[in-house]
Amino acid sequence: MRLRALPEGGVDLDLIDLGFDTVEAGLLAVARYFFLTHAAPARQAWQTGFAVAVERWGPDIGLPTAHAVAKLVRAVYDVRSDFGFHDPFGIEARTRVTPDEAMMMRMLHHMRRDETPDARDAVEVLTRGGMDPHVIRAGLTLSARFGGGVPEQRHAGRRPKLRVVS
Repeated sequence: MRLRALPEGGVDLDLIDLGFDTVEAGLLAVARYFFLTHAAPARQAWQTGFAVAVERWGPDIGLPTAHAVAKLVRAVYDVRSDFGFHDPFGIEARTRVTPDEAMMMRMLHHMRRDETPDARDAVEVLTRGGMDPHVIRAGLTLSARFGGGVPEQRHAGRRPKLRVVS
């Protein structure tokens, strides 16, 4: 599914209209906690980011995913300290997306599907022409965890469980 172009003027978008799958929506939710950590370190939102990832994907997938999201957010924040994001504790965060968030998620969306030209365009807009290698590397690393538009690795509402194997 092709993502529609973003509107001009910094208008927030409806999350449902962007065509992101459940993995991408989950990654956005986790990323917001890490952006908040950079904007307001005293709130220590990174702890909630890890907790949300573990709740969503279980400890085996959630912890390394949250770590990869934190690396991407750090790379983006290093290039764009003015990155606009919704406070993850705010009510609008569930349904609304800033243009910056939409562009970052568009980048991940295309990277997951190996759509290089579209991913490259999204990186260029996200970094304002910088094509930062740290953003690209962090995005590709995160995308590889859930590549190809593969749905979440859990079955119909069941959480992953650890098993003892002998």
